[in-house]
Amino acid sequence: MFDVPVSIAAALVTGLADVLQPLAGDLATALAIVLFTAAVRLALVPLSVAAAKGERTRARLMPKVQALQKRHAKNPERLKREMASLYEAEGATPVAGCLPVLAQVPFFMVTYRLFMSATVAGHQNLLLAHTLLAAPLGQNWVGVLGGGLLAPPSLVFLGLFVLLGAVAVWSSRRVTAEGPMGAVARVMPFGTVVAAAFVPLAAGLYLLTSGAWAAVERAVLQRRIVAAG
Repeated sequence: MFDVPVSIAAALVTGLADVLQPLAGDLATALAIVLFTAAVRLALVPLSVAAAKGERTRARLMPKVQALQKRHAKNPERLKREMASLYEAEGATPVAGCLPVLAQVPFFMVTYRLFMSATVAGHQNLLLAHTLLAAPLGQNWVGVLGGGLLAPPSLVFLGLFVLLGAVAVWSSRRVTAEGPMGAVARVMPFGTVVAAAFVPLAAGLYLLTSGAWAAVERAVLQRRIVAAG
């Protein structure tokens, strides 16, 4: 299923790394992954803009939603129909904010598969031999712990966890939704820290780059779109 996308991603990452090699040296492949991720996020900007507009619409509709919840508190089916009618009339959808996340899942899976596959398109996957400082891009934190918690490869991962945690804190603090959905939205960014311990370092770099992009993008869109409404 992912064979063709993985082959394309391998060619892109390898090509970027070759271009960056004279300037970045041994960091070229890691930087290529960062640029690959940034390109994915750039392509998804229209979905992020739509999500921000949807957030503005949902904020505007909140008084009506709360009124419906109070009016039909004892009739969940009626409440569901009325909510659907309200959102349909306004051309909005409650799940619009999830679109950027859902759309990039295939790209993350391709990155994950790329650095988990011994061969790509029938050839040895040479990207697995590349490292970020002392840590192999195709290895996860659990796999390098055998060398010791404070060994250089493990320290690279610990640094990644710190950066992911910082991005998660910033993202969590910028969530404006209230209620159960807001609580879930505030906790979700911290899931990347846990996930990064079990996926290849390359996939962890994807999570870090994507999370940082999303945090900055959200701040900009909140100022320009949500606040404007």
